[in-house]
Amino acid sequence: MSIFNLIPTLNRPPALRREDGAAHSVKPNYRVLEQGDNYEVTVLLPGVAKEDLEITAENGVVTIGGQRSWKRPVDWTPLYRETSDARFELTLTHDNSINVDNVKAELRDGVLRLTLAKSEALKPRKIAVN
Repeated sequence: MSIFNLIPTLNRPPALRREDGAAHSVKPNYRVLEQGDNYEVTVLLPGVAKEDLEITAENGVVTIGGQRSWKRPVDWTPLYRETSDARFELTLTHDNSINVDNVKAELRDGVLRLTLAKSEALKPRKIAVN
């Protein structure tokens, strides 16, 4: 079992909108891998700009949130559309095994990659014999 657990936010399909027309919250697709001294979290965020992204890591929780807004040309009439403006949030909990001072984030081509360094307490130690 991974040290990460998903805390679901709003679980509605992304194509739905609230009755007032406002964007709703969705959970983006993601994966978590363990690679040596790090955990790598990959999140699919098509149409999201860096400026619309917020990432926090504190008290055993990593939160990735923001807003996806599709740019529409003037006089645009969609014939078919499965995309919509949406607020997104992904919350991952861990057992404080992440070094929050050493988190790296990169957003490229709609894919966010977070590299979370393991805490020193989790790393194997070599013990000298006297």
